[in-house]
Amino acid sequence: MNAFRLNGLPLALDETEDCLPGKAAAALGLAENDIVALSVLKKALDARRNRQPYFVYAVKIVLSDSASRAQTLPDGMQLQALQEEPQIGFPRTVRPAGYPVVVVGAGPSGLFAAYSLSLAGMPVVLLERGGPVERRISDVEAFWREGRLNPQSNVLFGEGGAGTFSDGKLTSRTKNPCAGRVKRILVDFGAPASILTDAKPHIGTDRLRRILITMRQKLIDLGCAVRFDAQVTDVAIRQNTVEAVVVNNGEQEIKTDCVVVAIGQGADDTYRLLDARGVKMTPKPFALGLRLEHPQRLINRIQYGRWAEDPRLPPAEYFITAALGDSGRSVYSFCMCPGGQVIGSSTAVGTVITNGMSDSGRSGELANSAVVVNVRSEDFAACGYPLGGLVFRRTWEEKAFAAGGGDYRAPAQRLTDFIADKSSPSLGPTSFLPGVRAARLDDILPPFVAGALRAGIRMFDRKMPGFVTAEAHLIGVETRTSSPVRIVRRDNGQSENVQGLYPCGEGAGYAGGIISSALDGIRAARQILTAQDGRR
Repeated sequence: MNAFRLNGLPLALDETEDCLPGKAAAALGLAENDIVALSVLKKALDARRNRQPYFVYAVKIVLSDSASRAQTLPDGMQLQALQEEPQIGFPRTVRPAGYPVVVVGAGPSGLFAAYSLSLAGMPVVLLERGGPVERRISDVEAFWREGRLNPQSNVLFGEGGAGTFSDGKLTSRTKNPCAGRVKRILVDFGAPASILTDAKPHIGTDRLRRILITMRQKLIDLGCAVRFDAQVTDVAIRQNTVEAVVVNNGEQEIKTDCVVVAIGQGADDTYRLLDARGVKMTPKPFALGLRLEHPQRLINRIQYGRWAEDPRLPPAEYFITAALGDSGRSVYSFCMCPGGQVIGSSTAVGTVITNGMSDSGRSGELANSAVVVNVRSEDFAACGYPLGGLVFRRTWEEKAFAAGGGDYRAPAQRLTDFIADKSSPSLGPTSFLPGVRAARLDDILPPFVAGALRAGIRMFDRKMPGFVTAEAHLIGVETRTSSPVRIVRRDNGQSENVQGLYPCGEGAGYAGGIISSALDGIRAARQILTAQDGRR
């Protein structure tokens, strides 16, 4: 029997997946019983405007030995030899010195590093400055409800990192063939099996919280020591080699010669600590802008046209870009959350940071996306080296706090008023928690960002007619698209100038999003195990 991948198999909205074998057989010029087995590999929605949306499948088919398939396939279809997914193996090992590997941070990169090392039998201590997800939820809800910020337990700090309060997107630009393995692990911990086949998979913040609890218990069962409320406040380095980490200003010192630095990009104090200890870092470009919120029904109408009310269609989303000619600037949407809400993500007192979040059902009445402009390293060079990007973004977060009234409400403006460069006398409904206050958003943005956003959003409206509307609001400020700092590492995964220090994930400047961060954590684990084998 022969196994193949068939790409481009269409399915109308009123057809079920039971139709797939027959449609595949017809495309291949076979009898349906020539297809011994069929399974879905990928499912995507084709919703190009001015025609009825339909689903497109990639399927694995197993043909009988007697099958004689057609040589010519319908347009848009392709038959390929099936490529098996590579397996990630972690042979069990023994740590000769008896020291544990210390993983700093329980976001996706830290969790997957700790999980991979624990599977291999390495002793691991996982340190997270914030709390477990159950307590963290209460702290975050208190902030959104009452404006009471806990600097150690919030949207960015705590179990699961920033991804816990997000849409839980599992898309990634990486072509790493092991991305499927990350999704399978998440399914093992409670994610829906649909993430294995959806072209744009997401989990939703409600499901992510339950997955984290299951993953934590598995780590503990594997022997990993999981500690919350445990901030690394110092790193002992001697002769360019890590020797220990200090927790909570001397509460505990953990001897180790191997530290995975999986901090999130919100940990400004940890960046400063590493800089003070001589760990090599460099500035990195990032992006800055605002969070844009539309009624979901309007986005549905723009994207689906006359089929917008069809209940078989998911809430519509978009990704849109605009290049601004000679300036070299670009404006683009980022982290779009259909049927979601805009949330306050402050970590430091006196700052306002926005982000987007949605539940698994994406059933909210509003859709939001970051709309941001690329920021070059030279834009914040005057703020200092190598941590000038931290100072630069903090400047605008503090301005947003002041413009919002100083109580963690966010400054907001109607989209049409922002484009026209005039104040909004009133605001319509927004989802932002803890709340919004009308303000001119030029006051909380670098001038080049404000100008680029106006030009770029006008271009968006030409690509998506109806995008610019008084029903839409801009809310500021969006600064945490990616880290403005990179902790420099060598090909073996270790810091360029400190042996035993393994920077990984989004905070280290090497990933963006759940999948790429998890993959970078696995990469760090494999490099530690490789180094371990070399010491024997």
